[in-house]
Amino acid sequence: MSVDVLTFGLNHTSAPVSVRERVAMPIELLKPALAGLRSAFGGRVSEAAILSTCNRTEVYCAADPSVSEQLPQWLADFHSLAAGDLNPHLYRHDRDGAVRHAFRVASGLDSMVLGEPQILGQMKDAVRTAGEAGSLGTLLHQLFQRTFSVAKEVRSQTAIGANSVSMAAAAVRLAERVFGDLSQARTLFIGAGEMIDLCATHFAARKPAGMVVANRTLERAETLAGKFSATTMRLTDLPERLAEFDVVVSCTASSLPILGLGLVERATRKRRHRPMVMVDLAVPRDIEPEVARLGDVYLYSVDDLGKLVQSGADARRAAVVQAEAIIDTRVDNFMRWMATRAVVPVIRDLHQAAADVQGAELERARRLLARGESPEAVLEQLAHGLTQKYLHGPLSALHQSQDADREQLIEMLPRLFPSRDMRR
Repeated sequence: MSVDVLTFGLNHTSAPVSVRERVAMPIELLKPALAGLRSAFGGRVSEAAILSTCNRTEVYCAADPSVSEQLPQWLADFHSLAAGDLNPHLYRHDRDGAVRHAFRVASGLDSMVLGEPQILGQMKDAVRTAGEAGSLGTLLHQLFQRTFSVAKEVRSQTAIGANSVSMAAAAVRLAERVFGDLSQARTLFIGAGEMIDLCATHFAARKPAGMVVANRTLERAETLAGKFSATTMRLTDLPERLAEFDVVVSCTASSLPILGLGLVERATRKRRHRPMVMVDLAVPRDIEPEVARLGDVYLYSVDDLGKLVQSGADARRAAVVQAEAIIDTRVDNFMRWMATRAVVPVIRDLHQAAADVQGAELERARRLLARGESPEAVLEQLAHGLTQKYLHGPLSALHQSQDADREQLIEMLPRLFPSRDMRR
């Protein structure tokens, strides 16, 4: 079976958040998904890894090329979706296209925030999970190790990440559009992961009137709150306390919305219709999209923030050309490595055949010595036997060949069996 590198999926460019959230996979779902993928295709998918973030869900495989057309159907079936709902948003890459895509993703060239570094850590987490699931083999291991190396090279040799406007900074900008000075704003952060940490850092710099962290696990909320002299609350207190906050930033791994239309509507009434900014960075979304219908609520999704971020990306465009050149070179290097892998079985068979000949001739020599034959004569017979077997294959092929085949063999033999005395 031939094995190729394949990848398919969707991202912020090919699919809106309403589609991305339907195929997003929380960390606890990745191992069952990897097991299900390999089971569905048997030996035709030998290795796999899944990268799922708020901006993308992608599957990387070492697989028989014949499965390429069937992989999107597996993704749809796994999420109990109709393939027709996903297919318009999916992309597929194979061989050097798949390798280039992995390199670009890790380097931040395919991100909503050009050059953002967070995706590299997310890819490393995905690879670690695939390793723990036993779905990572030689091919994908080599691909991802080179991917991480390329990302490091791009970031160290180009200005791709310089002055990037992060999603967290964009969230602050949107809040300032509504409230201006945030020093009088009370801010609620729902979740305690990396993105909330980044957002809290940016908001803290504006010295808001208050910062509160709500999380399912209170211990994690207290750890994050301690960094910013913030307070904490339980998620179960949201219905009673939501009205206290002017800005709400949410990013959890919940598979269902945390803030529904009814809950937010009651909070706006308690606030006597004072405006509220709500930033939903989660995929799947934490805040029901219908909340945007409320006149006093400014709801922004991860895609809305992405549009704001892109407006500041022009200054880094020049670095993209340099980064792409680095990636092209490294893709060529990886494809050459893949090509050498194709001859490994042939080399292994040659070594085994040589070992078999060696073993047979040595055994014959030992029998002759045991019968009392002269060591000098045995050595001569050993050398003669090895030489004859060494030459048997090429000489037989040469004698049996004709015309163009013979010319080709004559051309190749000096390269295969170099000797100063060999003449064409």
